Amino acid sequence: GVKALIPIGRPFLDHVLTVAADAGYRQVCLVIGPEHEELRSYYAAARTPRLRITFAVQQEPLGTADAVAAAEPFARSEPFLMINSDNYYPLEALRGLRTLDGPAVAVFDRDAMLAGGNIPAERLCRFAVVEADAGNCLRRILEKPDPETLARLPDPLGVSMNGWRFGPAIFEACRSIGPSPRGELEIPDAVQYSIDRLGERYEVVRCRAPVLDLSSRA
Repeated sequence: GVKALIPIGRPFLDHVLTVAADAGYRQVCLVIGPEHEELRSYYAAARTPRLRITFAVQQEPLGTADAVAAAEPFARSEPFLMINSDNYYPLEALRGLRTLDGPAVAVFDRDAMLAGGNIPAERLCRFAVVEADAGNCLRRILEKPDPETLARLPDPLGVSMNGWRFGPAIFEACRSIGPSPRGELEIPDAVQYSIDRLGERYEVVRCRAPVLDLSSRA
């Protein structure tokens, strides 16, 4: 049941990691559940000359912020990229995040996502959008915004697909938040905490290329 291993020529995650290597990343930590032995076995044996792959275990599926916290021993005090294993991100987004100096978020043009992606319009409309300030830094992420909120946001609308450049402050934020209404520790809540309480500023990296989504087998 691991979506990352669904074969599309090769396991889906192979394609995701290839783009990361193309963008200049060289160390990868795969955050897995204790039951994901097939994924661990596959990547422990894989020949990846451009990437050194290690693993962190998220003991329970408590949410994306909890998954990030599991990778703290890997990242330590270094900046790092966080992406989903079931999204295929464009090269320009991953490279843009790598070449910055501080925290940042990749933001994808919603019209470009509709034109070139594989997410239906009715589903994409339920994705979180990003509100930036005059200095092109993240103000907040708006989860499932209502039509009135969308109407006051400037075009082009930017969609968050969980592509982040984080510094070590994110780990304190992940430890400090409580569960969301869905009962999970979610990374947008940790990001907002780091902005409001820790003084972090996230530069917005805008991208007009789509993200391909594998959120379901279909």
